[in-house]
Amino acid sequence: MDRGGSDQCPSGHRLRPPAPTKYRPPHLRNPQSSSSGGDPPLHRQGVGRSSEIGPRPSPPQRTSLLPLKRQPPQPLLSSPQNSENRILPVRRPESRGIVGRSVNLLVNHFLVKFNPRVTVYHYSLDIRQLVSRGKRPPRKLRNKAGLRLILNKLFLDDQARFPVNRTAYDGEKNLYSAVSLPTGQFRVELSGEDLSTQTYVVSIKIMNELKLSKLEDYLSGKVPYVPRDILQGMDMVMKENPSRYRISIDRHFYPSSFKVEDDIGRGIAAYRGFQSTLRPTAQGLALCLDCSVMACRKPLPVVEFLKEHIPEFDGAFLDVNLRRRVAHALKGLAVRVTHRLTKQLFTIAGLTAKSTRDLWFDFVDPKGKDPTVKVSLVQYFREKYGKEIVYQEIPCLILGRNNRTNHVPMEFCILTEGQRYRRELLDESRQEKMEEKCLARPPERRKTISEMMQDHDGPCGDATRNFGLQVEKNMTSVEGRIIGPPDLKLGAADVVRVENEKRQWNLAESSVVEGKRIDRWALIDFSSSDFPKLRAKDFITNLRNRSKSLGIVMEEPLLCHFTGMRDFSSVSRLEELLRSVVQEGSKKCWNKLQIVICVMAEKHHGYKYLKWVSETRIGVVTQCCLSNHANRGDDQFLGNLCLKINAKLGGSNVELIQRLPHFEEDDHVMFIGADVNHPVSKKSTTPSIAAVVSTVNWPAVNRYAARVSPQDHRTEKILDFGSMCRDLVNTYYRLNKVKPKKIVVFRDGVSEGQFDMVLNEELSALKKAVFDDHYQPRITLVVAQKRHQTRLFLENPGDGGATGNVPPGTVVDTKIVHPFEFDFYLCSHYGRIGTSKAVRYCVLWDENSFTSDQLQKLIYNLCFTFARSTRPVSLVPPVYYADLVAYRGRLFQEAAKEFHSHSIPPSKPHTFDLSFYKLHPDLQNIMFFV
Repeated sequence: MDRGGSDQCPSGHRLRPPAPTKYRPPHLRNPQSSSSGGDPPLHRQGVGRSSEIGPRPSPPQRTSLLPLKRQPPQPLLSSPQNSENRILPVRRPESRGIVGRSVNLLVNHFLVKFNPRVTVYHYSLDIRQLVSRGKRPPRKLRNKAGLRLILNKLFLDDQARFPVNRTAYDGEKNLYSAVSLPTGQFRVELSGEDLSTQTYVVSIKIMNELKLSKLEDYLSGKVPYVPRDILQGMDMVMKENPSRYRISIDRHFYPSSFKVEDDIGRGIAAYRGFQSTLRPTAQGLALCLDCSVMACRKPLPVVEFLKEHIPEFDGAFLDVNLRRRVAHALKGLAVRVTHRLTKQLFTIAGLTAKSTRDLWFDFVDPKGKDPTVKVSLVQYFREKYGKEIVYQEIPCLILGRNNRTNHVPMEFCILTEGQRYRRELLDESRQEKMEEKCLARPPERRKTISEMMQDHDGPCGDATRNFGLQVEKNMTSVEGRIIGPPDLKLGAADVVRVENEKRQWNLAESSVVEGKRIDRWALIDFSSSDFPKLRAKDFITNLRNRSKSLGIVMEEPLLCHFTGMRDFSSVSRLEELLRSVVQEGSKKCWNKLQIVICVMAEKHHGYKYLKWVSETRIGVVTQCCLSNHANRGDDQFLGNLCLKINAKLGGSNVELIQRLPHFEEDDHVMFIGADVNHPVSKKSTTPSIAAVVSTVNWPAVNRYAARVSPQDHRTEKILDFGSMCRDLVNTYYRLNKVKPKKIVVFRDGVSEGQFDMVLNEELSALKKAVFDDHYQPRITLVVAQKRHQTRLFLENPGDGGATGNVPPGTVVDTKIVHPFEFDFYLCSHYGRIGTSKAVRYCVLWDENSFTSDQLQKLIYNLCFTFARSTRPVSLVPPVYYADLVAYRGRLFQEAAKEFHSHSIPPSKPHTFDLSFYKLHPDLQNIMFFV
């Protein structure tokens, strides 16, 4: 069946239609005037005028657009550079899911109605400061608040042609308008506090005319490609109202003040805000809004902030240690000054070497009588500003702006609002407070979201209405389904029917399916000279007894080595220690150790050294734990430790009784998980880490092999995806004497804008690497998305458990899903704290012809096979394991970087060496990462 006139390839996938001829809308010669009545007045920051500069350019001649001839379908392996041959995601099966009992849900999607006859105008802005001839040109304007101030001044001076409430501005280059605006260059003059006038030139250029009828065609399935430019424009319109009244931080909007109960101490407070995005859904265009909490520094005077943040600070003399702590707490923060009238913001560059009392500078007499007068800073502030400096024993702040620095006493500086405080810098008690505020229970979260939708500074405002958008302020009601859990196999003949609320099974009276015998192991106690010290004899006895109860035979350790945590601080010392333990153990049994159990006194950054050395250089499995946990010796802790050890050594903890849906016993299906771990954007030389894992057994599908590889900084495409998958397919063949007939790939960490890359580049690389004339497995490609804002709430709290969350197995595939592509939301885990987040699964390619029920049940059942858990996990295990492997690769990178810096002279540039990330051959095909 031809849907929307799109071409289809033999597997049922749609080929992207030919790209239309690029059209650049003409300049608008007769911009329509629009009354701005009812618009709230802009805050007037200065006096001046704006004027148009020069004549507007004449419009170009409009060319006729002839229809292009549709290209015939092309195979997937054609060049990905040819846009006419690119594959679009598969469409949803004709029948939606029906398996499971129904449950009524509310979702934080709010229906947005729009007029398809409306046209939104997209303009490009360029704002530059006009300087006198001969003066050095200033740096490019980057401050969003300053750019918005200049634009507001232009709009304020000519409200007839520039109606502010009919526009939406992103604070940088993009301006969207509900009416056509004049184009060209316009002069804007702003008067500062010192009565000087700054002149700016605002260049406005038409970029596109966004016809909302195209969005309606997409929502109805008439066209297969998403009009991203229209969605981006409308999303900006929805963000215009909160951007005027709230503080924007990383696409979130927060108020300028905090609630008293959200003060967590030390000058830090929890700010409650929201994030939102527009989504095309089966019910139409929807606004998805979710609340968020962020730790920020309170907008206090600097001295008051320091008194709260550093209890030892009292405004008196700073010793060396206290000075260092003060400098660390303040450097890079933005402040405004109070000793003079100005709205300028300054950045703290550091502290002066001398105290305020001892600071002198050369004062230049404006009258030129005595240009070399020495003036103390205390005297200068007294005479110039009439301010007496109270805190004279502490340093001044060095404030930087526009490559200039000046010294200002701390008491005349106030921290600006909205300055994030990273959660990892909080102490343990305040981290717990933040976690408590972030993990709101479902009823509280649902109430908060509804209130934010109603707030005057929420997403609904005058600008939204003036663009013809109407937002339904009640959550979307949708019918979900609860899929039943599978039956599990434990021990030799134990069958577990998981029917309880948490979907949890108990190992107290059961054993694992296959316990790996542990004859050769060693214990390294790193806590022997630290606190708390391990009671090694008791720990070994308790661990062996718990292993035995789980069906895992564990002999006495071949050797025990006792040392201190100091050995964790050095890569070379750790390597020497591990090698000596492995060699000594091997001599005693004439074979290599199976595992080394390492007990630490505390969490330590040397953990990454241990994993890198053991897993890339020596090739021995290690299992770490803390001495205080080991000393307690409770069954749950020891049981979890045994599950991890058994999985690492190739044992099987739990299996499904029935085969996976849609597959036969002799199908030999391989499941692949792929993910990329990125460093922070500021570390431009640090590589991203790509990880690919795959199952190596069938039909149990609970043993995995892993491959890890570094690649270019923040590159999302897995550059070696084809070769890594080929290696894993060959590994499957070596272990099973047959290649998999079917492959299901789960890709993690990609946004919808990257679906095309995954579908047309990574999948293409997989097929090129694996396919040959005699082997062409059927492939299904699914993207798992965790980073979305969609939240599911029970309409009737009685339908859930004690926490109020949706039950495990809740699936939604109507109304809030894509209009026609194959996706669904599945909450597979039991939410103990906070509000559960379902995972969105998007099917991009499907040669195995799954129905909705089959794929949903398949993923849910797989979530019961996670090796180190006795309940279903929130994410399908191939992706979960890929996350763990990618993070392990990040630890390799951090350890290798330090090793690299000591082994290579500093004069040589830093480059990453693939050998530092290559797994030892003995560990490549076992689950060392769980």
